Amino acid sequence: MKVMKERWPRAFTQSDAVFKELFGVKKEIFQQMHTVLVAAYEERHRKGGRDSKLSVGDQLLLTLQYWREYRTMAHLAFDFGIAKSTVSDTITLVENVLIQDGAFRLPGKKALLAKENAGRILAVDVTESPIERPKKNKKTGIPARKSNIR
Repeated sequence: MKVMKERWPRAFTQSDAVFKELFGVKKEIFQQMHTVLVAAYEERHRKGGRDSKLSVGDQLLLTLQYWREYRTMAHLAFDFGIAKSTVSDTITLVENVLIQDGAFRLPGKKALLAKENAGRILAVDVTESPIERPKKNKKTGIPARKSNIR
């Protein structure tokens, strides 16, 4: 098996500001996420199993790039030298592990609206809205042919 050089340690050579700009989280948060993912990986592979094509750190790096840059899975697959299906599986796995841990969740709607939290929590809405396109006019279509049969 060909061992690939890990990409995530290179990211830590950057300054804190550059790291946050590139990946959307601070180095300390990355380390916390990494610790949670390593524990989950060890639990999954406790009784054996096939090693992942990417290290745990690279899996997290791939997921953060997907979230931060809105890169397509095809581009990520090319950059990391893996299949698109592996990218999709990796992102799903990392998301599920981080959600189950609970340390990286935003507070619920009621907590955000509570008066004691006013001014302390900032939530940014990044949901996508559908593209507004003009309605198709049926009259602008190609007219039906009139038959010459009488």
